[in-house]
Amino acid sequence: MARRPLPRILSNGSAQLARSRELARTAADSATDVLHPLITITRGLRRLAAAGRRRWADTPKERRGALLFLVASVILVVALVPYGPLLAVITLMTAAAWQGRDRAPASPDGPDEMQSRRLKSLYEALVPYFSTAEDPEPLYAHGGAWDKAFPTYAFDGGGRISHLVVRYPAYFTDSEAEARARIEHLLVAKSGRGREYHFTWDEEGNQLTVGVLLPLPVDITAQRFVTAPGETVLGFTDPTEVRRTLPLTYGEQRRDVPPVVWRTGLRSTEPHLLALGQPGSGTSTLLRSIALQALQHGDVVIVDGGGTGEYACLTGRDGVLAVECGLTGALASLEWAATETERRLIAANRAHQAGQPPPDDTKRPLWILLDRPTAFTHLAAADDRKDPQSLLQVPLRHGRPAHVTVVVADQLDCLDALSEPVRQHTRARVVLGPATAEQLESALGAPPHTTPVDQVPPGRGYARLGTGPVHRLQVPATPNPYDDATPDAHREAVLALLPPRTTPADGETVPEPDGVPGEPEPVQTDREPEPAPVAVASKTPEPQPEPVPVQVAETPEPQPERVPVVTKDPLPNPVPVLTKPTEAKRG
Repeated sequence: MARRPLPRILSNGSAQLARSRELARTAADSATDVLHPLITITRGLRRLAAAGRRRWADTPKERRGALLFLVASVILVVALVPYGPLLAVITLMTAAAWQGRDRAPASPDGPDEMQSRRLKSLYEALVPYFSTAEDPEPLYAHGGAWDKAFPTYAFDGGGRISHLVVRYPAYFTDSEAEARARIEHLLVAKSGRGREYHFTWDEEGNQLTVGVLLPLPVDITAQRFVTAPGETVLGFTDPTEVRRTLPLTYGEQRRDVPPVVWRTGLRSTEPHLLALGQPGSGTSTLLRSIALQALQHGDVVIVDGGGTGEYACLTGRDGVLAVECGLTGALASLEWAATETERRLIAANRAHQAGQPPPDDTKRPLWILLDRPTAFTHLAAADDRKDPQSLLQVPLRHGRPAHVTVVVADQLDCLDALSEPVRQHTRARVVLGPATAEQLESALGAPPHTTPVDQVPPGRGYARLGTGPVHRLQVPATPNPYDDATPDAHREAVLALLPPRTTPADGETVPEPDGVPGEPEPVQTDREPEPAPVAVASKTPEPQPEPVPVQVAETPEPQPERVPVVTKDPLPNPVPVLTKPTEAKRG
């Protein structure tokens, strides 16, 4: 059966609609040109009427009668004069046309004298880079016309270039990074320092677009972000870099800001993160922000190599397994993390071989956050102990299938002091604070498309996830709430996100022993300890009956005591054993 053709109204509808719109637009433009005098006179009459109302409102009430008499006299004289009404109408239309004219200043067709000098200077500076002696028709030549090289340009209120399109000859080596860097450095120097520029190279069209980036917002505080499990917001970037936005709260206002989202989990290609920066650049703020987001769905182990108490607010919170500031605690926590990673892998492997889903205790995310681990390297070498970084090899290599994520933050000049597994397996990178282009390329693996500046606020830097592009980054303000210099608004925002403190099952705090590890300590009481009973041990080699503890008369308020137990095999030093409280104590 042959297919019937579509009606012409459906097949050619788009072309007819386009022609209709063009005709309507042409008719509107023609009507505007024809009725422009009438529109001008109408606008002038409206302005004259508004001026008359203001004059009447400003006139005192005792003078309004005299004003009315004066107006009536003028109207009467005009009516009696020959051709008076006609002259009055002509005068009124002329005044209305004058008042209704377009008072907006006419925009200049081209740049002014100062802007022309700036563009001319920039053109002359580019001549040595974009010209050659063999070019028969050079686009760039000393004393040439700059308008052909700069087809589009814009200036800000201060007279500096804010947008520029640069045409360059086809033989320029725009595929070489060094050649690009020279041109970018020259444009920054001639356009104005202290600003961040974004460069877009169009190799096919032989054009370079230069744009000035607006500063990223620094007033974003810590808050609950609208993200899915396994997504962590590192910070916020330019709206042209990402397609996603998050609703954020600014006091009583809400605003959508594009975020830099880091995804972790089984299907993540960048399961671990490395953050670098100068002192005071905001790496600890980034770790606190990550910890607050991780505690919503997982557990956190924190190792603070700085020892400044930046994470004291997280001590004892639900989900925080440990906050260690010493070498011994750091080694113990990281050794447990490595063992826990192996246990999860073994349990998940057994479940997979049995055709069953993994156990629930292997699915809960475990986050290991380390701040300045290189500080422990020197301490471990001085005490001839193991470097804590060596214990990260198992979580880094096998952490993704075990739902273990490692986040390391350190100073930018300590990059070489990090161990090889840390640098190899942390493919998500963040650099905060001022840094040179060489340092950014060494840390991120690729140069940024913007020019770094010397003065940046805390938490400002760049981020790159794996092999993706380099994004500008502003970390949300997550300061230490126990710091006296923290503003009240930021302190309340962080405290509102902290989970409640963990309460022991017995409601009591168990003191840590100060003596030899593994040796029980006596319970300190306010009353004087009672004398311990004496147990008599047999000195003969004959078998002895079961040891019977000496019965101690119960007092109204009995106390737990150390009772030595006599075993069948006599020992050189009997080990005292703490007995349970008496029945009266239990009651």
